Amino acid sequence: MTAPTIERIETCLVDLPTIRPHKLSVATMHGQTLMLAKVYCSDGVVGIGEGTTIAGMAYGPESPESMKLAIDTYLAPAMIGKDATRIQALMAHLGKLVRVNHFSKSALETALLDAHGKRLGVPLSELLGGRRRERLPVAWTLASGDTVKDIGEAESMLDARRHKVFKLKIGAKEIKTDIKHVAEIKKALGDRAAVRVDVNMAWSETQAAWAIPALADVGCELIEQPVASAAALSRLMGRFPVALMADEILQGPETAFEIAKHAGADVFAIKIEQSGGLFAAQRVAAIADAAGIELYGGTMLEGAFSTIASAHLFSSFSNLQWGTELFGPLLITEEILTKPLDYSDFELTVPNGPGLGIELDEAKLKRWTRDGLVKVTA
Repeated sequence: MTAPTIERIETCLVDLPTIRPHKLSVATMHGQTLMLAKVYCSDGVVGIGEGTTIAGMAYGPESPESMKLAIDTYLAPAMIGKDATRIQALMAHLGKLVRVNHFSKSALETALLDAHGKRLGVPLSELLGGRRRERLPVAWTLASGDTVKDIGEAESMLDARRHKVFKLKIGAKEIKTDIKHVAEIKKALGDRAAVRVDVNMAWSETQAAWAIPALADVGCELIEQPVASAAALSRLMGRFPVALMADEILQGPETAFEIAKHAGADVFAIKIEQSGGLFAAQRVAAIADAAGIELYGGTMLEGAFSTIASAHLFSSFSNLQWGTELFGPLLITEEILTKPLDYSDFELTVPNGPGLGIELDEAKLKRWTRDGLVKVTA
């Protein structure tokens, strides 16, 4: 039997509003843009993948616009006519043709896996070794920048039984102000909720050495990427009674190995896009497990497609000690799926349908899609 091949690839940019501004140390987001890639195969199966980043190019070197350009111009033409079922071989081929561009490659790999799962009639998690859990705990990020608003938001999440772990975005303000902000929120929530922080690399090593014990004293249980360099994070390790997590410095298996080799973090934030795709993220997790580093399912504030791709992967992990942060779709006000994702009782349900197990609402998508749809065909 002839294997199905890739016939054409379409990309589009989808601009979606968010429930509120989302303030980070690097930028403030006022909406979210998704880059969606559809892979059409000769057997009639269509797979969908997503590329999304945080605040355009404020977070890293790729943006939704650059992902679209990389796929349309370089990656998609190299995929046309190729076997759609040999996914790892095809991604290795693309890796030789295009350097880095992790987010773009992740979107295409997700689309190929979505298509293959549909073809075989199995959830994407089965293509990654099989799931170990059906539901995933989900943290919520408090990032309005206002202490009173953040406390009110957290209380509403607890009342709705949607989240009981909260991550606070800090680093843009003076350190003492940030610590006071964290302390007041933790005091208000008490034992009803866990509080963590994400500094997004905003501190120097000296600032971090002063701030970390102060954060531990007010009840913060996890500090994400307080400094920009792997060396500085490694030097801070083991000095304080609070877990330190690597995020931005994790750029795939090679960087994961170097961090693990130098005992450079207590926790790894696993992100499929930042790693370069689901298989690469799986290897990052394996390195962490081997090194005794704990795992956290991270997010790039993605929409439904990358969020659920991540959920399928995280459901297959043997260890997921710190839960996940897969709340991205909840930050977006407009639903683009025919059936919303199931967030309930503080967790996200991993879909059981074939492929990603979710369906795009084409009419709703059209409303929010920018002009300029590109189709790459043979």
